[in-house]
Amino acid sequence: MAKAIMIQGCTSNAGKSYLAAALCRILADEGYRVAPFKAQNMSNNAGVTPAGLEMGRAQLVQARAARVVPDVRMNPVLLKPEADTRSQVVLLGCADPELTALPWRERKPRLWPHVQGALHSLLAEYEVVVIEGAGSPAEVNLRSSDIVNMRVAREAQAAVLLAADIDRGGAFAHLLGTWHCLEPDERALLRGFVLNRFRGDARLLAPGPEWLHAQTGVPTVGVVPMLDIPLPEEDGLMPTRAATGEQGFVAIPRLPRVSNLDEFALLGELARWVTAPAELAGARAVILPGSKSTAADLAWLRATGLAGAVTRLATSGVPVLGVCGGLQMLGHTITDPHGVETHSIGGAAEVAGLGLLDLNTEFAPDKTTRLTTFTDPETGLKVQGYEIHHGRTRGGGGAQALAPELLWRQGNVRGTYLHGLLENPAYLERFLGWAGLDTPESLDSLDARLDAIAVRVRASLDWDFVGGLL
Repeated sequence: MAKAIMIQGCTSNAGKSYLAAALCRILADEGYRVAPFKAQNMSNNAGVTPAGLEMGRAQLVQARAARVVPDVRMNPVLLKPEADTRSQVVLLGCADPELTALPWRERKPRLWPHVQGALHSLLAEYEVVVIEGAGSPAEVNLRSSDIVNMRVAREAQAAVLLAADIDRGGAFAHLLGTWHCLEPDERALLRGFVLNRFRGDARLLAPGPEWLHAQTGVPTVGVVPMLDIPLPEEDGLMPTRAATGEQGFVAIPRLPRVSNLDEFALLGELARWVTAPAELAGARAVILPGSKSTAADLAWLRATGLAGAVTRLATSGVPVLGVCGGLQMLGHTITDPHGVETHSIGGAAEVAGLGLLDLNTEFAPDKTTRLTTFTDPETGLKVQGYEIHHGRTRGGGGAQALAPELLWRQGNVRGTYLHGLLENPAYLERFLGWAGLDTPESLDSLDARLDAIAVRVRASLDWDFVGGLL
């Protein structure tokens, strides 16, 4: 059986996904056959494997870091929030309506056998499995239903590294408190602490690590600096930006159930997430992003006044791009005869869109998930991305289909089902050109960024110790 090393965190957003990606690339560079694993993700940031199945974005990036083909066994359970107390269950890459309908705690016994099977099959096929936890193992109220933290660590007999985001403050208290919340057999698996996102002179940390070691018997095995090397985000939105001088910006409404937000990372400083009409002042383009609950987010757009503001900008000639759910919002109607989203819009089976594209969408019970490549006749560019949608959209004649059932244009308004369209640098440059905006400095390729992160993280860890865990 393969060796397993696991990154857990004292809190959500402690940098677990980032550190796990770094370990995958470090170990792959050292010649190991390595696979990532996270038993359960809760995120609307999903992607598609070459087999046409859904999995969490973080594990797709980690598979890239490990230089292996993404496989849904690397993220067997994906929960896609639809409301504060409801989420869709995606099991081994496919939405499962029966599990989705079950109450939260009743799902766990049904899910654990699939987690076990996926984990053990990876352990049997690879030399090392890099496991990522979720949230914190200190959530004692969730211990009985845990399928992602210490239960997985015990199943794999993984060496656990516990990370704290020291930039938030209170890191030593977080680490000590988390250790105290663990059971004795769980503490035995905890092999090292990692102080993540550190700014400043590491010598000033003393005597904190020594004091923590004396309290717990667990050494601090890494002080990882705050790294300005971005990876696609799993959960968090890019920060809202102020307008940058006279150039303007690209406005993206911050929908309550926004999905696949990481695909706009290449916009960099040009992106500004907005929640009110006044924040659109100075916008040179608008993107309506994807949504896990399209009709509900469309209602939010209207309630905030953003729907009218976006319509006025489009009418004045400002470029507008809708992606997936955003595309559906731009059409005339969204109908839901099979109840795919009816529960989220108060029982209505049809809602009116913004009417900026001569299109109509009907939700189908089955979901389209696939990788897609096509040549855009408008630009002549070959673009690639992925599709995840229940909607089936048809034109009414006024919108030009640039790619059948995939990309439409009507004047300055465009809509697409292709997630990742703006991750194609040449297309991004064209889009910004339509808006009269300069292209930001190009980001390095994802592989180049993973290489850079691996070098910095490896240098920040006691690698003799960490490597020795294998």
